[in-house]
Amino acid sequence: MASSSPPSQSSSPYFAPRYVMASVAMSLGGLLNGYDTGSIGAISHMQQFTESVGQLSATMLGITVSMIMLTGTLPVIYAGHFAEKFGRITVIIPGALLFGVGALVQGLAHGLPQFIVGRAVAGFGQGMFLPNISVYICEIAPVRYRGMLASLPQFMATAGVCAGYFTCYGTVNIQSDMSWRLPYVLQCAVSAVLAWACLLLPDSPRWLMQQGRHADARDALQRLDFNMVEAERDILVGGAEQAPSLSPWQSFVLLFRRGYRARTILALFVLGMVQLSGIDAVIYYAPVLFEQAGLSTDSASFLASGLSSILMFAITIPGFLLADKWGRRTSVISGGITLASCMLLIGGLYAAGVVHPYGVARWFVIIAVFVFGLTFCATWGIVGKIYASEIQPQHTRAAANSVAMGLCFGTNFIVAIITPILLEASAFGAYFLFGGLTLGTVAVLAAYMPETRGRSLESIQEAFHRPTALSSFTHLLRPLGYGAGRRTHQTPHEPTAGEEIEMEPRDVTEAIAASAVSVEAVPRALRLDVSV
Repeated sequence: MASSSPPSQSSSPYFAPRYVMASVAMSLGGLLNGYDTGSIGAISHMQQFTESVGQLSATMLGITVSMIMLTGTLPVIYAGHFAEKFGRITVIIPGALLFGVGALVQGLAHGLPQFIVGRAVAGFGQGMFLPNISVYICEIAPVRYRGMLASLPQFMATAGVCAGYFTCYGTVNIQSDMSWRLPYVLQCAVSAVLAWACLLLPDSPRWLMQQGRHADARDALQRLDFNMVEAERDILVGGAEQAPSLSPWQSFVLLFRRGYRARTILALFVLGMVQLSGIDAVIYYAPVLFEQAGLSTDSASFLASGLSSILMFAITIPGFLLADKWGRRTSVISGGITLASCMLLIGGLYAAGVVHPYGVARWFVIIAVFVFGLTFCATWGIVGKIYASEIQPQHTRAAANSVAMGLCFGTNFIVAIITPILLEASAFGAYFLFGGLTLGTVAVLAAYMPETRGRSLESIQEAFHRPTALSSFTHLLRPLGYGAGRRTHQTPHEPTAGEEIEMEPRDVTEAIAASAVSVEAVPRALRLDVSV
């Protein structure tokens, strides 16, 4: 079918292609997430907040801060199912409005119970929109810009952290409860803008194709100024794979069936372990960490927290712009080694008892906290959400990404609630814990993480039908008898490309062609992609 030419960008009244503008609008969800993350630690540290809601113990502080993640865990698991059924935009809008309602309740709170209820409502809304903005951007972005555009929510989240810190730094001297209420006014306004922007955007062209709505998909691509040559090659090619009608439970179970489970487990592992690196301990409790290191006054710890957020935002800019120039594997492995080193260094200094309000050791701790935040924002913070979205098949992408984000919320909740407790019990235990978990993550991803940079979403799926380094090594050992006793039993259960869409019939010759593995694929699985 001949395609109509998209409007030329030279005659467009817009300063950038509309898929870029749509990505920026969607990334306001990341800004909301980051703003709350950056402001809640500072707000809970304010004397005016304590006078309004009462003094918080370490346990109650952890519960209050982490409540937004706890209540976000349940809706985030099912948000993907509803996004597959009704569309990405349809789920994002009510999520943004709910977040705004939760921010309003927090801003009007006159006691701790009301404040916690507000965070619970905001968390429920955040669980609806946050996983789907990444999926939407991933599905509307051209291949060459997908890494950069899909990293926009993380870029905006880092900007939000910075804005949250400095909003509180600017309001802390207001001698009334407005010092901590004003940040929630801003959150209400941004959530309203996000919901309004979604009303102006078309739904994902890939989702429309999946629903069999070819004309609507073509119209959406043209509205987004998408290159129609690339669209014909990657999105509009052939007949659409219509998704089966599944219940939420069936949708969840499908993710762990043959042909799907490898990608689902990898996404779960990536997004879960990204949070267990300890980044939210650094962001949520930065004033506490700097005070523990020897910056005793509120203004000094707030200023150090704000400076760290500025530097994290600054490093995110080149990380965001170069997201498609640096391999995903390279970013994860090099970043993980640096993150683990920072945590283990801090833990070692505290364990040795050399950190005091005076002396050089406290500056090593402060610098290591800065380096940790900078490294995370340039590597893991950008790659994690991109990778979890782009490795999934089209018809399970939203559901799988949402389940992975659910685990991300759950681990974030655990980090937020245990960090003040660990810091009160031991100055070094939390750092050793996060450092050890990060090292383990690097080892697993180095062995099992295929490279996805520079490939279309459709071609990425081929990587999961090739041998991994471990399976190739096992194959080499089979002549020596390794695995021979299990081979006959396991072979019938191995996934093949023909089983990629298990609930639909598929042409036999296509299945054979898709499952064929070239000779080059085996050594490629053993190589580390470090191209730039």
